[in-house]
Amino acid sequence: MKKTSPKTRSATAGWSLGSDRVKAFVTRTGGQLGPVFFRLGRRTIQPFSVAPWQNEPLPGLPAMLRILRGDFFCAPFGGNAMAFRGERHPPHGETANRAWTLAGRSRAGGTACLHATMTNRVRPGRVDKRITLRRGHAAVYCEHILSGFSGPMCFGTHPMLRFPDREGAGLLSVSGFTGGHVAPDPWEAPERKGYHALKLGSAFASLKRVPTRDGGVTDLSRFPARRGFEDLVMLVGDPRPKFAWSAVSFPDEGCVFFSLKDPRVLRHTVLWLSNGGRHYPPWNGRHVNVLGLEEVTAFFHYGLAESAGRNFLNRAGIPTAANLDPKHPTRIAHIMAMAAAPRGFDEVADISPVPGGVTLRSRSGIRVFAPLDLDFIHR
Repeated sequence: MKKTSPKTRSATAGWSLGSDRVKAFVTRTGGQLGPVFFRLGRRTIQPFSVAPWQNEPLPGLPAMLRILRGDFFCAPFGGNAMAFRGERHPPHGETANRAWTLAGRSRAGGTACLHATMTNRVRPGRVDKRITLRRGHAAVYCEHILSGFSGPMCFGTHPMLRFPDREGAGLLSVSGFTGGHVAPDPWEAPERKGYHALKLGSAFASLKRVPTRDGGVTDLSRFPARRGFEDLVMLVGDPRPKFAWSAVSFPDEGCVFFSLKDPRVLRHTVLWLSNGGRHYPPWNGRHVNVLGLEEVTAFFHYGLAESAGRNFLNRAGIPTAANLDPKHPTRIAHIMAMAAAPRGFDEVADISPVPGGVTLRSRSGIRVFAPLDLDFIHR
């Protein structure tokens, strides 16, 4: 995360929109949201990662990876290395790689909205993307509607936060999860110039005590950490609350980033802890201090075949894909927001609804109000 000027723009083609509290950019290719500038009092903060290879020629790479930044919608979520029923999807799906068509931009009553569409080819159907900003809200309202699709699908969001270059600068917390799991198969391998620190296939109940491959434990609630390693874990969500949240507070910067979702639509949270563990192109050891805070209905990062097929989670009754009905569109919504936090505000312990927004409570007992339209999650 760094303070920067809203005038900074990528050369990647796309569209911008703004409000009094947020300035955002969306790429035409992949519909990737970033950079995004949040106005917190007198400060402007851009919390998202933008990959360092933006201006390099990278032939042969998927578009999603060439322009990697901010947040983007994935359908199907994951690498998709295996075909599913004859469908060969690109990494994180067509929605993250192909060009979107601008359907319209509107501004009325203090609300700015960007609407883009895509007609998918691999599996026929239409996706409508709407990014909305509201006056007085330091928040981005993201909505994707899947229409005309049939059959199982995994999907998810892909926010990537860039942390200050200090050990433990950010404090991560999530609303109640029923179990945590490290990716079961090799995430990175030394023979491929990749390195991981966590014990593959291990389970955990707390972010603060996660098994490592050397027989110890590590704390995932503080990041950056474990420089030189890439790791991925999945937090199995609890579908009972009306909404679920993930949050990262930055005590020294005096701010907090948080996201909100419907846990019956986006069931789980995938954490991608990227801190210089990949030494092959285009990463080359330089993708550091980045946390992917990804809200998904999927089986880890693998893709549609693994998420729709049998796996140890859905065998236990935990959904890792949704069944799409062409007669009933599927709406997937999430909110990403920021708030200023006073001195002493540490790890977020709870986010609760109040009239006009939400209240964030820290472990230390400090409360912060954030104006928000929480009803957006369930429309």
